[in-house]
Amino acid sequence: MEMIERYIYAVTKRLPEAQRDDVAEELRGLIEDMLDERRQNRHVTEADVEDVLLGLGHPRNLARKYRGNNKYLIGPELYDLYILVLKIGLISVVIGFSAVFVIQVILNPVNILDYFINYIVSYFTTIIPMVIGWTTFGFAFVEYFSAGKLEKINIDKEWKPSDLAPIPDQGRQIKRSETIIGITFYVLIIMFLAFSSDYFGIWIFQNGDFSGVVPFLNQEIYSAILLLVLIVFGFGIVKECLKFKYGKWTVSLVVITSIVNLISITLILFMITSTQFWNPDFMSELVQHGIVNEGSEGYEVVRQIWEQMTLWILVLLIIGLVWDIIAGFIKVRKAKLKTKKHSKILG
Repeated sequence: MEMIERYIYAVTKRLPEAQRDDVAEELRGLIEDMLDERRQNRHVTEADVEDVLLGLGHPRNLARKYRGNNKYLIGPELYDLYILVLKIGLISVVIGFSAVFVIQVILNPVNILDYFINYIVSYFTTIIPMVIGWTTFGFAFVEYFSAGKLEKINIDKEWKPSDLAPIPDQGRQIKRSETIIGITFYVLIIMFLAFSSDYFGIWIFQNGDFSGVVPFLNQEIYSAILLLVLIVFGFGIVKECLKFKYGKWTVSLVVITSIVNLISITLILFMITSTQFWNPDFMSELVQHGIVNEGSEGYEVVRQIWEQMTLWILVLLIIGLVWDIIAGFIKVRKAKLKTKKHSKILG
């Protein structure tokens, strides 16, 4: 019966992944045995199933018995997600720092020793306090307030099998690969903006050797609003982690995503339009390095692209963030229509 599967799912999703299949099989057999004892040569009814599940107790309570009552900094419900997010963060940092190191060596091989020392030091100043430290702190915070106190409050409330959430529909599921790619993307962007923003521009080569960069960003203003820039992309990581946690599109997730996207758009609009975010001397520096000649046709083309860049970046960002919200609403609506159709068929 569907209610039995919903109960088994509610229990096993709170257990470590390696334990779930065995517990599901054991629970299924236990419930069948309990139903056999109750039915006494008659057909099993929904009431029988409800009584048996009520006897087993709240899924959270039963899951806690399976995993033991030990004290955890990060409990089994969050541990798999914690390890995965930690791996994503560490791999992203290694890829990011390695890419920056390779680019620096290619552009200026004479200073390879200095770059290598900075490369090694960066791991100790970034990986331990930023990646491991903040990830552990964040999950420990959620564990303390969510898996501990709030869970006990929910267990103490009167519980009925009809309260069980349905098993997630495949159409609403959020693929783990999507969130992993999203988190990795945001981590790499944050690393680049925090440690290598001076490479963001037009690279200048003279006689085949790298001689500098004409930056896109106004470095004086950028250093003052760097924290705001990191917060914007940090919201992106929060959004992807929420998708990972929910595992499926729900109305609540869509609403939260909408709020996060709205905050991100507002901050981006403020940064780009209310401050001198872009390099005010970009065109004159291009002329100075001989990339374009002032008054030429190429100069006018580059100038028009440069002046319209802010508009197009805003348009693309807004389209992407709005589509993220629309896609979530569409998936939730499709799932609801499918559920209603299924209910009508059963009815």
